[in-house]
Amino acid sequence: MTSLPENRKEPAYLRLCRELREAVLAGVYPPGSRLPSKRQLAAERGVSVITAEHALAMLADEGYAELRERSGTYALARGEAAPRRASLEEMSLPLSVPEDFPFSALAKIMRRTLAEKGEQILAKSPPQGTAELRGAIRDYLSRSRGVDVPEERIFIGSGAEHFYALLVQLLGRERVFALEEPCYGKIRRVYELGGARCEPLPMGADGIESEALARCTADVLHVTPSRSYPSGVTADAAKRREYVDWARSRGALLIEDDYASELDPPLRRGETLLALLPERVIYLNTFSKTIAPSFRAGYMLLPDPLAALYRERLGFYSCTVPVYEQYVLAEWIRSGEFERTVNRRRRKQNG
Repeated sequence: MTSLPENRKEPAYLRLCRELREAVLAGVYPPGSRLPSKRQLAAERGVSVITAEHALAMLADEGYAELRERSGTYALARGEAAPRRASLEEMSLPLSVPEDFPFSALAKIMRRTLAEKGEQILAKSPPQGTAELRGAIRDYLSRSRGVDVPEERIFIGSGAEHFYALLVQLLGRERVFALEEPCYGKIRRVYELGGARCEPLPMGADGIESEALARCTADVLHVTPSRSYPSGVTADAAKRREYVDWARSRGALLIEDDYASELDPPLRRGETLLALLPERVIYLNTFSKTIAPSFRAGYMLLPDPLAALYRERLGFYSCTVPVYEQYVLAEWIRSGEFERTVNRRRRKQNG
């Protein structure tokens, strides 16, 4: 067996987990069969034992394998393992700043931004957002999710609701938007207020029910793969691929609302739909949950053709996030404080 290539930015444990998952789905490891041990995988794939252990643990968490103490890891038929649901506390949107928020670090970055940028903070933001923030987001996505996106495809705005409204204008009111049922209530309200028709699709234990998805005739599917609100359901790897296959076979678009994925433990964080089908996925994320509710800033990633269409059709809109806040956020990310804050919050929520 060949070792994993070193030139890919996707974490090695994710790549190994994906290969094992595909092998289970293909029947290379039938249900009940024993998978290679972590030491065997490490030797065969040229990775560390810890990397192999993480990959096996993630495979088990997704429901494709079972870890048996002192026995090994065994393949499961999909659906045998109970899917994980987030608790009500995990999936609730924050209403106040956590007690352990590093306010002193934020204040320091704010003062440094004022000193270094000076009167630049009074300038009007470029329509897509500042190059500083878009570049920081680009680098963060590359190192944290293994996704490489040029900053020309990144758009800054004041949160997800702002982007919902813009997407109706960008994609057209004649489009039908399929939504998870239940879903975050404002999604449907904003789309319908913009004139779009919405088609609700019932949620099952691992995401949208397969039969409902197969019958769906919508042009756009809006999903929250991680910690869908208010159901708390996280889509497993097979369900995410089902969404991708649906979009690819129908020439449809996927809107990936990834508002809370950073708070998932690394071993439970599935691949983004963006990584699986970059040419058909619109990716949304915000800082309201990962930093504080007052940070009304988010970002949208568009495929190349839609990014060009956005600039042509909606490029006259002003960016709705002040440049000072953008500079602060950019430094918050580049300094590593964003990831440190997320890691603390993740450890607190997941024990």
